[in-house]
Amino acid sequence: MSDDAAGPDSDHRRPAGVTDATVEALGKLSAALDHVEDARGHLYAFHRLMGSAESTLEEATAMVREAGHTALADALDRDALGQNPLPGMWSFQMVEAFDDGLYARTKALHQRALDELVEGRRHVFEAEMKELRRTHGRSGHEPTPEAAYDDPR
Repeated sequence: MSDDAAGPDSDHRRPAGVTDATVEALGKLSAALDHVEDARGHLYAFHRLMGSAESTLEEATAMVREAGHTALADALDRDALGQNPLPGMWSFQMVEAFDDGLYARTKALHQRALDELVEGRRHVFEAEMKELRRTHGRSGHEPTPEAAYDDPR
């Protein structure tokens, strides 16, 4: 198969009749979802850090108590250990609220847009950008993974 004729694979080609404006809008929508996904990752990192902080605070409180500072240890027990990072919520509740709320709605609407506008095809905008920017026939610029392994002889 000629590299120059290949272009994006069929899963990433724009369906007939789809306009540039639609492809660009879907590219922007995908970028927005990427940001939501990044935020979700940071929220999960926050959740893990809060779990580690709680465990470490519990160990520190025990050490403060063992060192004879009972009043301070009591204050740590009462005022810090088990504290909600946000009103009424531990970090697992934040993760669940985000996952079930904005994240789920945004992901579902993104999928709806792909299904309705480009037959469910993902990354059409990016595939077209790759095609515009790659150097045809140059190693490392193949249109698909399969083309990268074609025997050039």
